[in-house]
Amino acid sequence: MTTPGRGLHGRVLDALGPAITAGEYPPGSVLRTDELAQRFEVSRSVMREAVRVLESMHLVASRRRVGVTVLPTAEWNVYDPQVIRWRLAGADRTRQLRSLTVLRSAVEPVAAGLAARHATPEQCSELTECALGMVANSRGHRLEHYLRHDVAFHRVILSASGNEMFARLGDVVAEVLTGRTQHEVMFEDPDPAAVTLHVQVAEAVRARDAERAERLTREITVGALQELDILAP
Repeated sequence: MTTPGRGLHGRVLDALGPAITAGEYPPGSVLRTDELAQRFEVSRSVMREAVRVLESMHLVASRRRVGVTVLPTAEWNVYDPQVIRWRLAGADRTRQLRSLTVLRSAVEPVAAGLAARHATPEQCSELTECALGMVANSRGHRLEHYLRHDVAFHRVILSASGNEMFARLGDVVAEVLTGRTQHEVMFEDPDPAAVTLHVQVAEAVRARDAERAERLTREITVGALQELDILAP
């Protein structure tokens, strides 16, 4: 399905991107734009635009007289939300989820501790609203509704930390949480203990208890890794 708003080059990207990240085109593979334009029945200009986007993600590099070459995984922009989305849609989903969840476990507890020190009253209120929204949608197989509040909760934590580097990881965490839901790497109803922990984190941030906020958030990320052990061993 073509990503809305991206037109023809979006259709090309939605085919080529997942194919590259899934390894259908191994590193070093050369893609001929003329052949690809013919295959996807698009103009050369549309094909070039798609290639430019892939280049911005460091998935490919264009070389004169060579063509478009697929780059090694080590060179990819693995923090790009679209790259994460493509990788989560592939066969390597479990390893990707685990890698991203380990990243969360390293960053989010520290961010929560900082949020307890730096969050504005508005951010504290928003965090509480998100936690209550999670509680309200934690039963009755309402994962899509739960996800919306869950993503918002973690964005606030990262933003309220006052660290712009942490804040920029909001899209990464959103893709992790969304990928778990869309690819059914979650229980039909969220773990009640995890839901309660989110409420307690919001309370700790509001109370300016940095140590407790960090400890509780670490419990959340450890629990997420344990869920992966069960649902995607």
